[in-house]
Parts: sequence; C-alpha cells; structure tokens
Amino acid sequence: MDINFEYYKIFYYVAKYGNITKAATALGSNQPNVTRVMKLLEAQLHCRLFLREARGIRLTEEGELLYSHVEIAYRHLLNAQEEICGQDFQRGGTLEIGATETALHLFLLDTLRDFKTEHPAVRIKIHNHTTPEILKQLIGGRLDFAFVTTPFEAPKMISCERMLDFKEILVGGNQYEALCGAPLELRDIQKYPFVGLGRESATYQLYKNFFIEHKIDLEPDMEVATSDLMLPLLINNFGIGFVPEARALPLLEEKKLVRIQIDCEIPGRSIQLAMDKGRGKRLAADGFRNYLKMKNATNLI
Repeated sequence: MDINFEYYKIFYYVAKYGNITKAATALGSNQPNVTRVMKLLEAQLHCRLFLREARGIRLTEEGELLYSHVEIAYRHLLNAQEEICGQDFQRGGTLEIGATETALHLFLLDTLRDFKTEHPAVRIKIHNHTTPEILKQLIGGRLDFAFVTTPFEAPKMISCERMLDFKEILVGGNQYEALCGAPLELRDIQKYPFVGLGRESATYQLYKNFFIEHKIDLEPDMEVATSDLMLPLLINNFGIGFVPEARALPLLEEKKLVRIQIDCEIPGRSIQLAMDKGRGKRLAADGFRNYLKMKNATNLI
C-alpha cells in the first residue's frame, strides 16, 4: 500500500491536538486541506480514524492503534533530525525518562539536578508510572531510559544495571506507638489496617509473595496508586505499611511516624536502570548514560 508519508504527519498533529483547526495552525496549513488529507488517509486504509464531536474530534479504535505507532515513528524522526542538526548534546537535545515514585525520590531527583546543572541546554521529560507501565513504554520506544524498582521481570531486549540498594521499614502514625516495643510477629500485622500500593505495582506483588512465604493471607485495607500517597495516609493513622527507610526517617525524627519492628527480615530492594539493548540512543541520552558512568563512585556498579 503506497500511502504518502505526509498524510501520517498530518494525522499525527490532528490526533495530538484533537482538533483539526489547531492541527492546521500548527502545520501552517488550513482546515479544508487537513480535512481532505484525513479523508484520503481513511479511504486508503479502508477504515474510519476519527469521530467528530462538539469540542473537536475523537480517535476511533483504529485511529488509536494507528496513533500508537505513528507517535513513536514521528518521535524517532524528530530525534534523528535533532541529532543530525546538533553538534553535540551540550547544545540541547531531549532526554525522556520513565521512573517509579520511589526511584524518582531516592535516586533520580538528585542525579538529574546535578546533570542539569552541568548540561542546562538539555530538555528533560519525566514520565511517572508503575514499573510494568514504564517498562511497556520503554519497549515501545517512548523512553530513553527507565528507572524502576525491583522486583520486576525484564524482557530479553532490556538490559538492567543496579543504581541503588535500599530497604523498607514498617511504620504507622502516632496512634500505633504502642507497637514500638518488642518486635511484632509478622502474622500479627493482620490485626491492624494495612496500607499498600495497588495490584498493578511491583511493590504489591513483592509483599503479596512475602506474606505467602510466611503462610499469611493479607490484602491491603487501603490501596494507593503511588508511594507518595502512602505517607499522608500513614501519618493520619489510616493504618500501617512498608515504606523506604530513607523517606521515612525525616518523618520519624519529626515524630509524625513511628517505626514498628517485626520478627523477620523484610525483602531488600534496589533501583535499576533499564535500557533497550537493540535501540540506538540520542545524543542527549548517550550524554546522560556517560554521566551516570562517571558517577559510579557512589551508586553504579
């Protein structure tokens, strides 16, 4: 099927803006011409790509599928253009990173702050999702790197390097101060409301397996989407839960949280850098990777 690639560019802008007039403006074209091209594209693909609505247009199922591929292809073309036109990443470029909440706070923020200080011209985009979603975006070509927390299963095309080891501790609000004496037996956690991350997260599966190994059937009484949401709930005595020790320490010192010892070892965790082995890197991504290697005195193995 011989379709003009310009049609896909116009389709990309229409889908991106959800409005034909806005897309025409961004393309330096006009509404009738954009509409004509979209009708030609639909005719050649033998399907409907858009549905008109009062506030603009909405992609059909076929349109969503096409956009998921066109978006990646268009980004790659822009990235190639960016690299060819630029002398080196010091003059600019874009870095797209996916990160879990924990990886962002324990490792990535400090790293990016120092990198940005040295390379102010590089634009940085951070995508914050669960580990499975971030890996999906990495494989799909939308990210240069992913910083994710263990455990997770890495597909064969993904290589991983450990950036930072960390451990988690059991904490609760001041209401649970009575639990701060002798270590709590793990099975006794069932007696108290338990706050944890949702089923789509790697953390949920980690603790689900941890409890199963100790013959305990425990589900969170309250599930949250991100680790950032856990701390306010714990501070306000909604229950007890496991959080990274580094993030809990300031709140323990402020006496907003209390630490609850348990009678067994909590699984260790790490933050991993994930990369697609089969895909070339943009100049900015290569620059960031080299930066990480130079900083290996602290975290990189």
